[in-house]
Amino acid sequence: MMTRKIKLWDINVHITCHLCNGYLIDATTVTECLHTFCRSCLVKYLEENNTCPTCRIVIHQSHPLQYVGHDRTMQDIVYKLVPGLQEAEIKKQREFYYKLGMEVPGDIKGEMCSAKQHLDSHRNVETKPDENSNKETSEENQEEDDDYHRSDEQVSICLECNSSKLRGLKRKWIRCSAQATVLHLKKFIAKKLNLSSFNEKAPLLLHYRPKMDLL
Repeated sequence: MMTRKIKLWDINVHITCHLCNGYLIDATTVTECLHTFCRSCLVKYLEENNTCPTCRIVIHQSHPLQYVGHDRTMQDIVYKLVPGLQEAEIKKQREFYYKLGMEVPGDIKGEMCSAKQHLDSHRNVETKPDENSNKETSEENQEEDDDYHRSDEQVSICLECNSSKLRGLKRKWIRCSAQATVLHLKKFIAKKLNLSSFNEKAPLLLHYRPKMDLL
């Protein structure tokens, strides 16, 4: 199987901000046209404008900031493609809070830990090139398992029992990763209700409310 190397320069146009011409930081996408910018750049721009900086489409006449959203997938891609960018950005943020005498927010601390783990894993690969691929795979899987999908977009789901044959759950609201499937939820319910078996094809009615705290 032939592989083709692509230079970072060739894809820079897709991972840079049109406003500052730098690599995307805290990538934020306009929901109307799907153009992406640095969050700080876009927020500053929308203080005096209501159109997309790239295509000039009107985002919203009066509240454009309500129609943009954090693009975690794009930001993850940028961090993976540009060596050292994530670590440098976290260092800048940490120094900013220290200079103001403020405590570093929890999400930045979490990013610092994950970036450190990422660097450590790369260093281990460089210092031990003869390690077999199975060990590398197991280390990557362990790192993913330790996260428990907490870094994914989270959704809150209401699980209500409409059958008189089954008892209801103690807590009908659960928060889970947006990547969770209906089958995952069925298995979760079966475990909570101590059901020995369940029908994977049985319908499951869900009440979906995004970005809501647990009750």
